[in-house]
Amino acid sequence: MNQELIDAVLALVDRIPSGRVATYGQLARLIGQPKNARLVGKILSQSELYGSKHPCHRVVNTAGRLAPGWEDQIHLIWAEGVDLKANGCVDLKHYQWEL
Repeated sequence: MNQELIDAVLALVDRIPSGRVATYGQLARLIGQPKNARLVGKILSQSELYGSKHPCHRVVNTAGRLAPGWEDQIHLIWAEGVDLKANGCVDLKHYQWEL
């Protein structure tokens, strides 16, 4: 993976304020890679390899769905005041971060 892309993704994730979320696709667009939402997800899934902790729990898919298999994500976003809709997704109209 390109180190510049990794650094760009992680720098953006670090900018997401507490109580807000971003989508993988949104981050991909912001780094100039609009068709690479999966690459963003891959980078975030390996973020512990790149140094200090990054608030990856603040990133969800385009429907607001949490990462499958990551049970701690729900607790981390709840602790920041992000509520889920009845379907278990984040209400992006209310909680999505805008740069």
